[in-house]
Amino acid sequence: MRNVVWLISGYAAVSVLTLVAMIVFRQDTTMVTPEVWVRGTIVAAGSLLTLLFAVRAARGDRRMLVRLRIVTAIMLVAIVVIIALPGVFPLWFKLEQGVCGLLLLAVVVQVNRRPARLSR
Repeated sequence: MRNVVWLISGYAAVSVLTLVAMIVFRQDTTMVTPEVWVRGTIVAAGSLLTLLFAVRAARGDRRMLVRLRIVTAIMLVAIVVIIALPGVFPLWFKLEQGVCGLLLLAVVVQVNRRPARLSR
């Protein structure tokens, strides 16, 4: 699980840095569109929540492992959709989402290797 925490830490770092870039370049409306604001903000907040799930799962909380499995799979699918949508998001944002998607793909593979045992 240590690798999972590192991968999600990278995902969170990329997401937060993207939010910082959005703030810095907010005056460029072709680079930072309203869709980028919405998606970027949601991704940054979600990445931090996902990091919390990963840390708690690494400490042995099986319910957090189940949540981590569900959330990372859903986010990965959402990223694929974002990248596939023509013309909605600028190229730089799709590339950033691609990096996040690769990190999450590695997480999804690792956390779904063995069955989770639910604690009561």
